[in-house]
Amino acid sequence: MQNTSTLSLDIVVPVYNEQATLESSLTRLHAYLTDAVQASWRITVADNASTDATPAIADAVAARLPGVVAVHLPLKGRGRALKAVWGASPAEVLVYLDEDLSTDLAALPPLVAPLLSGHSDLAIGTRLGRSARVSRGGKREFISRSYNLLLRRTMSVGFSDAQCGFKAIRRDVAERLLPLVEDDGWFFDTELLILAERAGLRIHEIPVDWVDDPDSSVDIVRTARDDLKGMLRVGTNIARGRIPLDSVYAELGRHPFSPPDPPGFLGQVVRFALVGVLSTAAYAVLYLLLQVVLTAQVANFAALLLTAVANTWANRRFTFGVRGRPGMVRHQFQGLAVFGIAWALTSGSLAVLHATAPGAPPRVELLVLTAANLVATLLRFMLLRLWVFRASRRPAAVVAAEVPAEGAFGAPAAAPADSTPVLVLTPTETEQ
Repeated sequence: MQNTSTLSLDIVVPVYNEQATLESSLTRLHAYLTDAVQASWRITVADNASTDATPAIADAVAARLPGVVAVHLPLKGRGRALKAVWGASPAEVLVYLDEDLSTDLAALPPLVAPLLSGHSDLAIGTRLGRSARVSRGGKREFISRSYNLLLRRTMSVGFSDAQCGFKAIRRDVAERLLPLVEDDGWFFDTELLILAERAGLRIHEIPVDWVDDPDSSVDIVRTARDDLKGMLRVGTNIARGRIPLDSVYAELGRHPFSPPDPPGFLGQVVRFALVGVLSTAAYAVLYLLLQVVLTAQVANFAALLLTAVANTWANRRFTFGVRGRPGMVRHQFQGLAVFGIAWALTSGSLAVLHATAPGAPPRVELLVLTAANLVATLLRFMLLRLWVFRASRRPAAVVAAEVPAEGAFGAPAAAPADSTPVLVLTPTETEQ
């Protein structure tokens, strides 16, 4: 058993009815840690209310191998298990591995190194990196890539692989984030990462070698459906301000080094005009392309929707000088509301054109829609300035950035995003 007062790593292995492979997986993991990891560690088996011989096997392995403990939970759920075990662990860094050890264990040291050094807040393995080597069926590959693509497009996240069962988090970060995570099942990973990124925490990614377990009992379709529901719930809660991410950002977030002052009114007008010209040009091109295969109204709606998302992002960043992820989802929701008004204006003008001049050619439609879109753009500026970004002209991220933050060891918490620090780990013998 490890000396928990100086425990560096707690490697948690959630299990449910894994009697066929549990002993061999734990033995393999224990041997690797003993030979390759110098920092102090512990293996915690989190049994999720198994109904087969898994609990007995976990206890037997814990009795046989030093540094292995077994925890038995009365209810199922991977997220529930990680909340319980991570929340009670004294370790400096909390790790989570899939029981089947699909991820090559050689990725474990680079996974935890930036957390032990204080450089990063969370770390995840990614199967979608260029140098990752993955062996799995086409169906799972398609679902995984589609899910992560949808996640990046709808939630505006930067991490690449939400569901790889190979993650780590600093204990102080877990103490702040775990109470905010509602999901107790498979969506737990994704929700944790979304909240972490929205709170300005640094997520370190490493490409991994990963071999699919053909005997996995995961219901892919049901998991995908539950994940979509979770994305809708989290996105809605963030947009409505129900999750106190600003306080987490102020306490742990990575703040900008020298946040510039937001532009003045004249600067906003000039920048908004530039963004508007580019958006109008993009809208015109999209409409001409889409109206070939769609009706005029549908083409107008699709072209407006696509340019609205990009327009809101550009105005948030360049016109009104709002930086950082806090509030990003809420601003997009508000931007879509403004888009709805613009769509009503342009659709109304198109309906009037068709009523007064049936059979008008596409170029005439485009001329009318462009004029209506310019009017909608002026209204959009007023709404963005007076409503969407009014409370964000000097966001909490900027105010907090003026106060130097301290990292895990009293050093500045924020390092340049593109910096490459030299990580030096102080070896401590694993107490057997």
